[in-house]
Amino acid sequence: MQFGKVSNPGKVDFTLPKDAPETAALLKSFKNDKPFEVYVGCAKWNRSDLKGFYPRGTKDELSYYSRQFNCIELNATFYKMPDVKQVETWKNKTPEGFKFFPKVTDLITHYRRLINVQEPVENFCNAISNFEEKLGMAFLQLHDNFAPKDFERLKSVLEDFPKGIPLAVEVRNEAWFNDKKISKAFGNVLEKLRMTNIIVDTAGRRDMLHMRLTTPAAFIRYVGANHPSDITRLDDWILHIAKWRKAGLQKLYFFVHQNIEKESPLLAAHFIKEMNRVFKLDLKVPDKPGAQSSLF
Repeated sequence: MQFGKVSNPGKVDFTLPKDAPETAALLKSFKNDKPFEVYVGCAKWNRSDLKGFYPRGTKDELSYYSRQFNCIELNATFYKMPDVKQVETWKNKTPEGFKFFPKVTDLITHYRRLINVQEPVENFCNAISNFEEKLGMAFLQLHDNFAPKDFERLKSVLEDFPKGIPLAVEVRNEAWFNDKKISKAFGNVLEKLRMTNIIVDTAGRRDMLHMRLTTPAAFIRYVGANHPSDITRLDDWILHIAKWRKAGLQKLYFFVHQNIEKESPLLAAHFIKEMNRVFKLDLKVPDKPGAQSSLF
């Protein structure tokens, strides 16, 4: 992922900001003793992107990947509308408990810009519904030039989105974050519709760390900078997630990206180990082939 890339990440202040005021009240309303559901994965399973991750002789990358991680941020569905056959093929290659988080197709978000999208939205949702119990949550990402002037268009599409498909939403234009009134209104819509507000942690766009949860699930897209600070940033997230969990967080969806994706599995493995230690979990820690034995 190149979004938010900077030339010198060592100069970036990676401190996590304070929570939005609404987050504490939201989490308090969901506080209970339910087990903590945690899903950690990468954005892709392609061998060319995750160079060194796959053992020599691996014939089916998704089959191997899904036995190392418990989820995938499925960006393939962004570039091409999925069909039922493809979804079933992916589903059948993965073990019990694995989850897919498919990205809404760019025809809907980037080409039509949410105009006259009822049919493609229904086609998308009909296809991914065939993931059945392996569907984690779809996510809709808007173009970075989709501004709040089109808020009503977005609101209408979200209100009409099929209720049987859980959805997370990522806005990128700076105005969604710089205008407190807009940020509050957007968060309120998502909370009312029980849709998850995606948080993005990337070097060049610190404004996207809005820390406004709208459901008891945190959907975090973490973008490493191929820099030693990547590990410290992950450790800081562990501490913040612990506070959220104590306050009422029920689910965590954490996806690791890199400007150079080959290091994503190693960062994800570090994060999983720390999550297991801090939260007394038993998540699978990915195997580490010799070609990928260290970071940086």
